Amino acid sequence: MMRRLPSTPRPDWRARVESQGLVYPTTPLEDGTELPYWFESAHYELDPREVDELEATTEVLHRMCVEAARRLARGEFGDLGLPPGALDVARASLEAYPPSLIGRFDLHWDGEGPAKLLEYNADTPTGLVESSIAQWYWLQDVHPDLDQWNSLHERLVLAWEGLRRRLPDATVWFAHHEDEPTGEELMTVTYLRDTADQAGLRTGSITVGDIGYDPARRCFVAVGEEPMRTCFKLYPWEQMFGEAFGAYVEPDPRGVLSTTWLEPPWKVLLSNKALLAALWDTYPGHPNLLPAYLGSPRDLEEWVAKPLHGREGDNIRIHAVGLDVEQPGDYGDEGWCYQQWFPLPEFDGNKAVLGSWVVGGIAAGVGIRESDGWVTDYYSRFVPHVIAAPAPDAAAREEWLEDAREAGRADVQDVVPGVRGGTRPDEMPVIAPLGEPRVSPIPVVGPQDGRRESAVQDALTRPDVDDS
Repeated sequence: MMRRLPSTPRPDWRARVESQGLVYPTTPLEDGTELPYWFESAHYELDPREVDELEATTEVLHRMCVEAARRLARGEFGDLGLPPGALDVARASLEAYPPSLIGRFDLHWDGEGPAKLLEYNADTPTGLVESSIAQWYWLQDVHPDLDQWNSLHERLVLAWEGLRRRLPDATVWFAHHEDEPTGEELMTVTYLRDTADQAGLRTGSITVGDIGYDPARRCFVAVGEEPMRTCFKLYPWEQMFGEAFGAYVEPDPRGVLSTTWLEPPWKVLLSNKALLAALWDTYPGHPNLLPAYLGSPRDLEEWVAKPLHGREGDNIRIHAVGLDVEQPGDYGDEGWCYQQWFPLPEFDGNKAVLGSWVVGGIAAGVGIRESDGWVTDYYSRFVPHVIAAPAPDAAAREEWLEDAREAGRADVQDVVPGVRGGTRPDEMPVIAPLGEPRVSPIPVVGPQDGRRESAVQDALTRPDVDDS
């Protein structure tokens, strides 16, 4: 049964997590004080049975979301608040099914009933540095004898290895906004770049403002007017489509100088809260879903109103018995989705959300955030976790990784990734999403010591292009 346990913080915890790339360990307030973001005065404990269930649920939900996205792409639920023409690009992208890499489900989970989907952050998911790196090293320092649901690093490297066969033989660019104040975006793309480096790709760093478009060659360009053949960005598609160069995005990146975007344009369908309504309409009564509708709450007596493009809890409204909450923000004009109110589980008064990661269609680990209020917003805390099971030894880890590498050499067009162990739950929709990189599921283990050390380099002194 999932539980929250007290922990003694490491004396130098802040210096440690900052050196590991988590340069935003606190949340500054307007009065000059700080709230903890990285919080190791407690930790959560999961048992292996719970992890098995959450892994299977995560992979089922991913397939269901891709199927529901097909209906969104056909316009069955309106324009999703997107600019004219954007839905056409998303639909063509989904039909072409270019590569995708990563996403994060936000789940309600208390260890008793089935997990419930709250939303899917499949376009610009953050929380990666703390989930993959910081909590892994916390585990090594504090509970080295225990396990952790955290194969994010291995899966990312394996996914890039699989993508090498599908990406153009050119620099893979990693783009960030130069004016993002916390450093989270820069460190997230820097870490992802490092995993691509470890997979043997040639990589480069660029700011979003330095990406250009060459109308003569009809291609996006990077530093030195080099055609940008592949680019990972933490830039929401709904915003990109609204800008001038959004009109130049090609949904199928197989042209001579076309750009493969990670995440691809069809991910705009999964990050839109209309997905929740499409899921409920497609799979009514599914145990991992909550009733959700567009435009009005219909027959819901208690509900949460979510703006279609909302982020970090902005503009969320809660209507429930004895509770009326309205968050500030700038979203809502694009439309609303109304989801059944389902109170977050409380652990000693802390309201927890599980962030279940997906890499290449496979469940890859979890990051747990908790908050004082009912909305998980900018002031939430990240709390590390353990599995109540012994840590696997180095030989077992290496064997699992080698098995995964061998499986990853199979033709990616021949398989639909399945849940751990190759089984398929009865409720899993068979949709054959061709193109996801295939890697065999590996047990819930973190990386071998030293695998992530290069990810904590100073991002500001690293060369923009790495040809090594």
